[in-house]
Amino acid sequence: MTSAQLRGVVLDLSQAVVVDFPLRGEWTAVNTPARRVPSHGTNFFAQRFAIDLLQLDWTTRRPCATPAWRQWLTPVSASAFFCWGQRIYAAFAGRVVNIGDGWPDRRRVHGLWELFRIISPLALLALPRGKNYRPLIGNFVVVEGTPGAALYAHLQWGSLMVALGDDVDAGTYLGTVGNSGNSTMPHLHFQLMDRSNPRKARGKLYAFRGYERYVDGVWQQVAAGIPGHLERVRAV
Repeated sequence: MTSAQLRGVVLDLSQAVVVDFPLRGEWTAVNTPARRVPSHGTNFFAQRFAIDLLQLDWTTRRPCATPAWRQWLTPVSASAFFCWGQRIYAAFAGRVVNIGDGWPDRRRVHGLWELFRIISPLALLALPRGKNYRPLIGNFVVVEGTPGAALYAHLQWGSLMVALGDDVDAGTYLGTVGNSGNSTMPHLHFQLMDRSNPRKARGKLYAFRGYERYVDGVWQQVAAGIPGHLERVRAV
C-alpha cells in the first residue's frame, strides 16, 4: 500500500492510518481524497481527507429509483434513496467522545433547490454555531481511539445506537445513514481527525482495509486504500 490513483491524482498512502470500512454491501464515493485534497475543497472543520459514501443502482447510476429528471424538478423522499437507513459501523475501537442526535432529517430532496442552496448565501446557515455542529453535520458520532478521532455525520434522526462515554469495538453498530444537517441527499460523511473537536482538529490521512473494487467486470481485493470518485466498491 503506497498510493491511490484516479484520473491522474496520486495520493501517497504510505503514512496513512488503516481503519475498517464503516459500511457493508456495495457503495460508491464522492468528494473523495482519491480525487482531490482537500476533498471537500476546504480544510475547515478537519475535512481535508473526508469522504462521502452513498449507494447507486449500477444499471442506471442513480442513487434512487426515481428518474433523473424528476430528481431535479420535483421533491423526492429521502427514504427512496438506496442508502437511506443502512447501518454504519465503527471503523476502529475507541470511546464515544462526542455525539449529537435530535436534528431532523431533510425528508425531501429536490435537485434544483439543493444546487441553489449550496451556491447561494444560504450555505452560510449551515456553518457550526458555537459548539453546536448540527447545522453542518446533523446527527453525528465521534469515536476516539488509537488511530485518531473518527467523525460519522448526517446520521438518521433517532437511529444512534451508542451513548456518550460508551466504549466500542471495531464493527460496533453506531446508527444508520440519514440526511440530517447540510446534506444534499442521504449519505455517510466520514473523516479522521487528530483530535475530537473538529473546530480545532486537523484531518488525518487514512486508508480502508479489506474492501473490494469492481474493475472491468471483476471484483478485485484491496488490502488498504481509498475508493476513487464514483468507483464501485463493496465490503462485507
